Amino acid sequence: MSPYRERRSKWTTFALSFPFVRTVSIWFLNNVRPPYQLTLARFGRKRTNLFLCFSLTILILLSFKLLHSTASVESWHWKPSFLGSRSTLVYQREDIQKMWQWEIVSGHYPSRKEIPEEIGLTQIVDNPALPPKNDRWKAQPPSSKPIVTITNGVGSKRLYLDMQRQEHNIAYPPRPVPGSVIDLDVVKHHCDYHHKKYVRDCLEVLRVGAGLDYGRLRRVSMDDWKYIYLETDRLQNKHSRFNDGVILGEAITNDSSPYVSRNSDTPLIRLPEPMRYRTSADLESPCDPDHHRIFHMFWTGPFTDKPYLAIISFLYTQNTGLHVDVYPTEKATCRPQLWLWVNPGPADSVHGASTAEAMLELVKSSPWVSPFLHPRFRDVIHFKLWDTTDQLDSLEEIRNEWRSLNSLFESNGVVVKAKHDGDGAQKGESVSKDTYDKLSVVLSDLVRFVLCHRYGGIYLDMDILFLRDWEELWGWKGAFAYAWSGMSRYNTAVLHMSKGSALGTFLLRTAIKHDLDLHPETITQYLRDAYSRDLLYSIPDALFDPAWLNTDHYQRRRPPQPYFTHFREFFDTPESENAGPLALGFDGFFKGAYAYHYHNFWWKPFDPTRNWPDLGPRFEEGERKARSGTSDQENLDLRDLDWSAVLKRTFESYIRGERPNMYGEWLKW
Repeated sequence: MSPYRERRSKWTTFALSFPFVRTVSIWFLNNVRPPYQLTLARFGRKRTNLFLCFSLTILILLSFKLLHSTASVESWHWKPSFLGSRSTLVYQREDIQKMWQWEIVSGHYPSRKEIPEEIGLTQIVDNPALPPKNDRWKAQPPSSKPIVTITNGVGSKRLYLDMQRQEHNIAYPPRPVPGSVIDLDVVKHHCDYHHKKYVRDCLEVLRVGAGLDYGRLRRVSMDDWKYIYLETDRLQNKHSRFNDGVILGEAITNDSSPYVSRNSDTPLIRLPEPMRYRTSADLESPCDPDHHRIFHMFWTGPFTDKPYLAIISFLYTQNTGLHVDVYPTEKATCRPQLWLWVNPGPADSVHGASTAEAMLELVKSSPWVSPFLHPRFRDVIHFKLWDTTDQLDSLEEIRNEWRSLNSLFESNGVVVKAKHDGDGAQKGESVSKDTYDKLSVVLSDLVRFVLCHRYGGIYLDMDILFLRDWEELWGWKGAFAYAWSGMSRYNTAVLHMSKGSALGTFLLRTAIKHDLDLHPETITQYLRDAYSRDLLYSIPDALFDPAWLNTDHYQRRRPPQPYFTHFREFFDTPESENAGPLALGFDGFFKGAYAYHYHNFWWKPFDPTRNWPDLGPRFEEGERKARSGTSDQENLDLRDLDWSAVLKRTFESYIRGERPNMYGEWLKW
């Protein structure tokens, strides 16, 4: 027998048929021939081939599972990013571990979500934001692996509230209980699109859980709809400490990094001592000194009705204390503030010594925002000058490096440049409208992270309207943004971070190595590469952007109300639907959501026939100024009003003193 025949006789060929494929030949050793022939004789060729295909698939899947489970967790896997196949990481895993430890010990991880195994923690960290035991959510038993994926709850017990309207004020919903906290894990369970939850059902849970509904429809059980809780006892000095003066910031300098030259001289950044977690009962005053209740908003260019509506929606919904003569300073809710940051001129303009005065004059001269300089609002509304140089120089993480960057206007890997004159001086008038808008958007991506890291608080884009009190959102000490429609990335139109947090340091230090690119998709990549997305909690978009899924052609079968198929329908409500705004009013507009994001439309007036601030006799001078340039046609009114007009007129009637706010409180002048 020839050598060829001898080798060939050890193998058996099987010809398998698949749809759209003629024949696939698979080679096996000869010892599988007897069982194959037996199976073939018993079940026929078709069933045998199907069984063999199924067996091969199972074998391949088990092989991959085995390889994954046996891989050492000690190996740090790099993931692709917008830089191609290279990772965006500039830290080693030990630094990422310290970031997680700092955030957990500071009480910034109130979630029950497991810590990714890739972080590689080997010791359980005490978590003051979680109770030791919770009947509703049983803790995961310790894993047999050396890697720790859970935290040790050492915090106060949680009492989940059953919110009801008060008999003496039955027509209006109750204000949230001071010191209450939202449980975002419960909210995500009911609202997460990726787990096939509908926005319509989510809003019902949010309404019922907060007592926003007038009476309740009969349901089988609503115990698991309770998502607002109080921490019922004081912490018994169980504040953990670790590695005082923790160092976070040693950069990777391997040859595979695209930024070796920058990383090699990266200064070490020392984190402060972890924050002391305090429940509302632990505080001597209503406000936590480590977590300031500041809403940040940013505006550049001339004022319009957009910042105007954002401000009066804040006054209409938040617990500003304008319904009492003197706001109590003890045993009351912490008073929120709205800081409106103004950047006069183009986004890339350089400010001089007189810029602050010019900004104030710009505010005073605008009929849209000058009313909010009234002394009645001075404790809750503040206009502040945005100075890029001053802000960046104030942060230790980036102050020594940002001037060496080619541009401050990089977004998702693309540099947006403004025009310059021959001497290199920047000329605002030379920037086109398209370029100006892009620069403003990119600058706002930078602004939100700088402000939250320097001052703490919550940043909101200017095209967001408040729809309810945010008390329990302030109670959640962890960082959060919200989901980008049906995608897995963030939308940082709403962003909460604590002042000087380890997470903020990580993001800014990573961004400075990528030309300060802070686009939402890039932020997602930074955290994904570090296996740290859970430190920036991704809230379902139903809470802040309830129309987005519908406008992206999702959930059209069971939409929430109102039903928008495009964001412009907020301003131009279809004729078949525009009876709703007048009949339902504010109470029927995405009730249960915390806010509504109308996504730009800066050129569309909220109320075309009354495109001026209508705030009553106290501010008639500004109204007269705004109306002076309108035509007679604009002074006519329409029988049908769009949603945008109805909301504007509702908020304005509260300022005029013609109606209470959504909680039944009258503005006292």
